[in-house]
Amino acid sequence: MYIINRKGKQEPVIVERILNRIKSLSYGLSDLIDASRITNAVYAGMFSGISSTELDELSAQECASMIGIHPDYSILAARIAASNLFKNVVKKFSQSIELLYDSKGLTTKKGIIADHIYKYVMENAEVLDNAIVKERDFDFSYFGFKTMEKSYLLRSGKKIVETPQYMFMRVAVQIHIGDLDKVIETYNLLSQKYFIHATPTLFNAATRFPQMSSCYLLQMQSDSIDGIYNTLKQCAIISKYAGGVGLAIHKIRAHGTEIQGTNGISNGVIPMLKVFNETARYVDQGGGRRKGGFAVYLEPWHSDIFEFLELKKNHGNEEARARDLFYALWIPDLFMKRVDQDSHWSLMCPHQSPGLHEVWGKNFEKLYESYEKEGRYIKQIKARELWMAILVTQMETGNPYMVFKDAANRKSNQQNLGTIQSSNLCTEVIQYTSPDEIAICNLASISLPKYVNQKEFTFDYKSLYEITKVVTVNLNKVVDTNFYHLEEGKRSNMLHRPIGIGVQGLADVYQLLELPFDTKDADIINQRIFETIYFAALTASCELAEKFGTYPSYEDSPMSKGLLQFDLWNLERAEKNLPPVQLSGLWDWDELRAKIKKFGIHNSLLVAPMPTASTSQILGNCESFEPYISNIFSRRVLSGEFQVVNPHLCKKLVQLNLWNEEMKQKLIAHEGSIQAIDEIPSYVKAIFKTTWEIKQKEYINQSISRAPFICQSQSLSLYLRNPTYSNMTSMHFYAWRNGLKTGLYYLRTKSAADAIKFTIDPLTVRVASSTSISGSAENSENNSPRIVSACPLKKPDARDDES
Repeated sequence: MYIINRKGKQEPVIVERILNRIKSLSYGLSDLIDASRITNAVYAGMFSGISSTELDELSAQECASMIGIHPDYSILAARIAASNLFKNVVKKFSQSIELLYDSKGLTTKKGIIADHIYKYVMENAEVLDNAIVKERDFDFSYFGFKTMEKSYLLRSGKKIVETPQYMFMRVAVQIHIGDLDKVIETYNLLSQKYFIHATPTLFNAATRFPQMSSCYLLQMQSDSIDGIYNTLKQCAIISKYAGGVGLAIHKIRAHGTEIQGTNGISNGVIPMLKVFNETARYVDQGGGRRKGGFAVYLEPWHSDIFEFLELKKNHGNEEARARDLFYALWIPDLFMKRVDQDSHWSLMCPHQSPGLHEVWGKNFEKLYESYEKEGRYIKQIKARELWMAILVTQMETGNPYMVFKDAANRKSNQQNLGTIQSSNLCTEVIQYTSPDEIAICNLASISLPKYVNQKEFTFDYKSLYEITKVVTVNLNKVVDTNFYHLEEGKRSNMLHRPIGIGVQGLADVYQLLELPFDTKDADIINQRIFETIYFAALTASCELAEKFGTYPSYEDSPMSKGLLQFDLWNLERAEKNLPPVQLSGLWDWDELRAKIKKFGIHNSLLVAPMPTASTSQILGNCESFEPYISNIFSRRVLSGEFQVVNPHLCKKLVQLNLWNEEMKQKLIAHEGSIQAIDEIPSYVKAIFKTTWEIKQKEYINQSISRAPFICQSQSLSLYLRNPTYSNMTSMHFYAWRNGLKTGLYYLRTKSAADAIKFTIDPLTVRVASSTSISGSAENSENNSPRIVSACPLKKPDARDDES
């Protein structure tokens, strides 16, 4: 048997060389890594004439197949894959930029790197090349590395010419071109996983079209053919450049309304949305890297609301379905009050009852009730009839999202601009839009596990503060260096300069500190983390204002009047006779207030925790601020599907001498839950509860605790094992009454059907089946014993962080 080396020559297969290579890459990993076992598996899968690249790929896949034995196999698999990539790319960062700049092998006259970036890198090649620490590519998990390899690393033709380190340096150069110290600082923080910029930034930084923004919010330009199709074109262009869309359609007239210009009758919003649906399908994000994402927002007084709720369902009239869009409700307080009071609700047409989408709070209630008195409605129904229709749709599809209009406006630093009419694709960005302003947000997420001292079981708030300031400066620079494909977007971003800082790995922090998610101690850390982020972001933005001045629309904003985000919450809490927000004492807010009073701030909005689906996988963290869905789950890459065990749980069980093949089989049998496994101590069970075993009220409480330090909003998904009208109503009203802006991103449910398990001992399944697994408190009425799928999400095409 022979292999073909990278020079194209034949070499005999020497098993010892394979073994030594695997051993050499296993430094610092668990003693459970069995290099001989991997080598034997690789040898068994080889064939005569296999190339060196194929041999590395096979070795990485064999390691990945053993991740269920110990999570360090994932790191070893990634190291093999990274080492393989190193051998197939150029040796220096500057050389990769040169390849990407050159037009050889490409259909365009020039490559994809911008001229000024190429020039800067060539002028500073030695410094930039020497700053690269390629060994940091050995710290990724296999699935994080494969995610980058598949979608993020740039190619010349079909060949990857970047490593992850080159990608991070490319991003750093784009953001801080002209300031080498800042370039190197950002590169080091990115490559050491302290934070990560959002997907569009990683995709497009340093290219000829560096569109680095994640989220776009717009409204229909007008209720006319020109307005609708101009807006459609804007959505298509945004999607082309990898942006996610949040679209407000409240002003579009309802079905059956007269059209004076043609003496005809309006078809309403449904046929229009089918056109938007096909556009989202056709114009995917970033040229095929991921599907286009449009979230459509409608207020519940619109008389097309019932048909709107049907659009994503899997049954019914196909002519009335548009399943590739995402649907969201922009809910005024008045609707929630009417549902609570079991009162009537009037459905209206914006053509006959104009201006409702342009007002909020008391002004909305006054206008709405005046239209009711005048009989200017299409139909009156019981408010709870519509409420039930919303809940049915959420249980079937996970949509519609629920964002509370009055809370979003009442506690926004942009409320001086006018009425905010929607959120974004993932419900964490809340900004003002108008026909001539498209709101844009640039995102990054902080990798919270990096700030945990595992030896001392402490969290480093000082480092979090310092690095949050760097993130703030970076995102502010993105506002200036971004490519704006729509003038309305550039106008908005330059006027208001909003940014969105999020997090990932909050659940990992709790598990590293050995704290159960649903405890007071965990919630204290949660609150302190977000207070620190908000304080640091405000501090950095104030320092920018001292240098460059306030953002242009600063005057008359709440901040200009001395009102910080938690002050706006306190005003609302005082009206409800609730206690004020408690500050931790970690930071000197009085001193910061004085500085803001003197200098102002440079960015209207700062904090917006997003879902982080893709970048969490890159950095190996649990998504955003969410709990773990399961302690064992599947990861799929091009080479196959692999089982992954929660690494923190696995390491804890190894420490307790409880981790073995039998324990793994029990974990699979119990579908990722450890609550019914007798050998595991109760304190470990408490630490490693999955989201299905955490009371959703406690999960919402953490969102409430952090919310006074979030000046935009947060992508709050909720998880119910057995959703009912009762527990869903209770959940939504609890979020609304406690002032959350986003009441729901996705509703995610668990199937009641037993999963069929082909890979475990049938006796283990029978034992697991006989044991009750408790759910959340909201599900207590349906706590019957069952096994549920290890990958149980009813998740309609989950969106990214990063929209």
